[in-house]
Amino acid sequence: MARCSPFLLHLFLAALIAADTAVGYGTSEQRRSDARQCRMQHISTTRPCCSFKSEGGITELWDENEDQFQCAGVSAMRDTIQSESMTLPNYSPSPRLVYIQKGQGLMGISYPGCPETFHSAGGAYSRREEESEKESQKDQHQKIHRIQQGDVVAIPPGAVHWCYNDGNEELVVFSVTDLRNQANQLDQTERSFFLAGGRPRGSGSEECEKGREISRMANIIQAFDANMIADAFGIPVDLAKKMQREDERGIIVKVPKGGLRMIRPTAMEEKRERWSRDGPNPNGMEEIYCNMRIHQYLDNPREADVYSRQAGRLYSVNMHKLPILRYIGMSAERGNLKSNVLFGPHWTINAHTVVYITRGEGRTQIVSNEGRTLFDENVKMGDVFVIPQYFASVHKVGDNGVEWVAFKTSPVPMRSPIVGHASVFKGMPIGVITNAFRIQESQSQDLKCNREDQMMMFSPRRSPRIY
Repeated sequence: MARCSPFLLHLFLAALIAADTAVGYGTSEQRRSDARQCRMQHISTTRPCCSFKSEGGITELWDENEDQFQCAGVSAMRDTIQSESMTLPNYSPSPRLVYIQKGQGLMGISYPGCPETFHSAGGAYSRREEESEKESQKDQHQKIHRIQQGDVVAIPPGAVHWCYNDGNEELVVFSVTDLRNQANQLDQTERSFFLAGGRPRGSGSEECEKGREISRMANIIQAFDANMIADAFGIPVDLAKKMQREDERGIIVKVPKGGLRMIRPTAMEEKRERWSRDGPNPNGMEEIYCNMRIHQYLDNPREADVYSRQAGRLYSVNMHKLPILRYIGMSAERGNLKSNVLFGPHWTINAHTVVYITRGEGRTQIVSNEGRTLFDENVKMGDVFVIPQYFASVHKVGDNGVEWVAFKTSPVPMRSPIVGHASVFKGMPIGVITNAFRIQESQSQDLKCNREDQMMMFSPRRSPRIY
């Protein structure tokens, strides 16, 4: 029976806990020192700047050097994984939050020091009964997670991960990486360290080749001396050289039918984890971190944080719902609004926000402290844009409704609404509003109370009062 290495596990936990200082107001010193990069004159929607094709799918990258991404200290990427294909094992120095836009699959994350097998006293995962003891001894590995459309998945920095599409349709995965997180002590550049694969030849766009984005996704095993690799693994040198050979399949590879054997979660076990906020009962440090949940379903109407039959629903996942977010310093939000609804003006106190439109369209405005409109565009499916911390924004939904996913650089983001229930105007005395705008008290009363029974999502406005 493989056992957990306490030394490796403690080192890994120390790295995770170091990111814990991002909780609450959680703006790191590095993030504050780069605040000058938020002195933008304009924000616009953006699409992938380049893409390259691997054997089993396509990878699209957004330009991390754009002012809005530099301000937030993040990068964005989208993988489209074909059926029976797999992203090769890799790790990143920065935490990553992933949204499953389409399809389903399996994801594995290898934590240093955690055991290759797990027995859950709380009933998390176990081997399938039909697998013989002999087979289970041939291959032992860490926990495998079932992911599906609507999931948000947290990937800690330095943890090796891979993803396999075992469904019948494409698996579309959109992810945001927090490059300015304290866990990353390198520069603010998107990096992925791959343990296999190679650069796909002749399949990348010219922009990717010029920007050298492909070169940042190389197989790190290739650069070692073959004899040293052979000694390290205890294998023949010929096998080490096979690990290092040029592989033009890229970073997403096809898997032969039935060629990926693993101990998979059963439907009952996965359902129990998916609908439980607490997960398995921990029996110690190993149980807490090695079996920690990494994903949360974002499309469950029963758990909406804000719901209106006329307007729609808003669902967020923070560290209280998904505890691993405490250690990566990020969170996510999913919005689903009906036609012609107004998502009220507000700002986020302690986080930058990266918005990804997944369906529909509408008009969005973002304003700065200088009283300038930095963003005023009709947004549609596939658009990405950044709302900087404290910059106020408002969104008017189009005729066909709108859905979006927002990624935030805090595990407990706090929104301050300008209008409606729990808003800044609702908390002010009427006299302050009257004198601030030089208006009548009756008008101040309307400003303060007209939407007091609604929060953030406002259905089409009724006829205004005539003064």
